[in-house]
Amino acid sequence: MVPAQRLLDIPPYPFREIAQLKAKAIAEGQDLVDWGIGDPDQPTPDHIVEAYQKEIWNAEWHRYDETGYGDMAFREAIAYHGRQRFGIEVDPKTEIQVAAGTKDSLALINWAFVNPGDIVLVPDPGYAVYKVNASFAGGTPYPTPLLPENGYLPDLSAIPAEVARQAKLLFLNYPQNPTTAVASHEFFQEAVRWALDNGVVICHDAAYIEIAYEGYRPVSILEVEDAKRCCIEFHSFSKTYNMTGWRLGWSWGHPEIITALSKMKSNVDNGVFLALQRAGAAALRGPQKCVEELCRMYQRRRDLLVGGLNSLGWRLEKPKATFYVWAPCPKGFSSAESGPASTDREAGRGRGREAESSESLSSALARALLVDCGVLVIPGAVYGAHGEGFFRMSLTIEADDPEARIKEGIQRMRDNLELEF
Repeated sequence: MVPAQRLLDIPPYPFREIAQLKAKAIAEGQDLVDWGIGDPDQPTPDHIVEAYQKEIWNAEWHRYDETGYGDMAFREAIAYHGRQRFGIEVDPKTEIQVAAGTKDSLALINWAFVNPGDIVLVPDPGYAVYKVNASFAGGTPYPTPLLPENGYLPDLSAIPAEVARQAKLLFLNYPQNPTTAVASHEFFQEAVRWALDNGVVICHDAAYIEIAYEGYRPVSILEVEDAKRCCIEFHSFSKTYNMTGWRLGWSWGHPEIITALSKMKSNVDNGVFLALQRAGAAALRGPQKCVEELCRMYQRRRDLLVGGLNSLGWRLEKPKATFYVWAPCPKGFSSAESGPASTDREAGRGRGREAESSESLSSALARALLVDCGVLVIPGAVYGAHGEGFFRMSLTIEADDPEARIKEGIQRMRDNLELEF
């Protein structure tokens, strides 16, 4: 059987491949320090689980959610969260759409707005599904480079006028995966002005908006004046409340954008289980101490990991948000047993042993870390052309003592790799 051309035109989902690589190494008996996929290692807070346990016995929730937009009590809780957390007013009747996490909405918003040939502006480096979903809908993904010298913010003024005229959607993601960059109120003001001038819908993925440190509070784009005229913002319970497997989130923004998304969604699925929506309401209306404690835990891990990498020769600043560390590849690296490090970036030969000629520098480093150190990281090339030369490490470490595991990983790198900066 031959699948649809749209599937043949895209590469395999990178994190599925990474999961398979991890499983293979473990099956072969390798003891991995896993800094790979960002899946929280802590349990969902008790009060959310208890709320769900209570709600699932309510037979009223065992039927379809026929509202299309989501349970009203949940949407009202989301609106409450908007007032409490961001100081914004969102109409629960017309400006909120409940979702199964953010991933389905990131796909459906393309189907709702993109015609064949339309341009979709996607961050590079960025989450791979932005680009893939644009292609699925018949659009043309156009990368907006996120460069270190620009604070990993897109230079909207550099987008050619012809591209802007054909663009339908602009995807933003702050705090950003993988670079950990954050966006200011002023940047969002600039983005909203640009979108209104060019008739483009801004799609802001805010999945990491509550994972921040040392008093920093990331901004919602809806805090910007006129943002509702052109924006939709996607939120998730996955990172904030350790609920990746639960699949719960929401979108809020311009009523016409929400209506289009809802129409698309109602033709694809029948909504989120109503008992789960009530548990989501309990999470948003309940105590937020659990989120504060989670951020303090990640901050301790962040400090250990960044400090450890810097002791090896990196010069990294501590991220202000997300649970990732984004680092440049060293100029050269080799196994401690294999001789001098190479610096041939173009050939991808970052190891003393011969690397595959088609291998990128970031992939070569990730492979060296896996093979020589038993350490799993994500090569930056996975996130786009401008991610090459970097790698990402996650602070979500499944272990009895994650902080000790971080120290173990750093020591393995110290003992088994020779680095040149």
